[in-house]
Amino acid sequence: MENNTDCLFCKIIRKEIPANIVYEDNSTIAILDIHPVNIGHTLVIPKKHIENIYIFDEQDTQNVFTAVQKVSKAIKSGISADGINLIMNNERPSGQLVFHAHVHVIPRHNGDGLAQWKEGRGYKEGEAEEVVGKISSQL
Repeated sequence: MENNTDCLFCKIIRKEIPANIVYEDNSTIAILDIHPVNIGHTLVIPKKHIENIYIFDEQDTQNVFTAVQKVSKAIKSGISADGINLIMNNERPSGQLVFHAHVHVIPRHNGDGLAQWKEGRGYKEGEAEEVVGKISSQL
């Protein structure tokens, strides 16, 4: 696996830094977040040093999201969560602090008080079609 010698998550993957490992396979590791939003908040991390989702190839995507699904099911049943949020921050403006890709699997419980995002502003007339065109043209 490709590793970055200074990367916090690469150090955890190499077992140079201790972590509470929830799941591990050949291509991913899942650890408890050290500052959980809710108890059971887990990070699913590719073992290959990949900075963000833009760099994932199809196999990386399959590996990570297969692990995300396994971990999500285990969290839901293991701690009796009522639901799960999946969050992946990509680049600093989105909140990414460790520049090694990872998916937050956050257990949710009815009435846990965690806020969702605020209600969106909606689209102005013709704006949605324009945005669809801009995105579609890049696919």
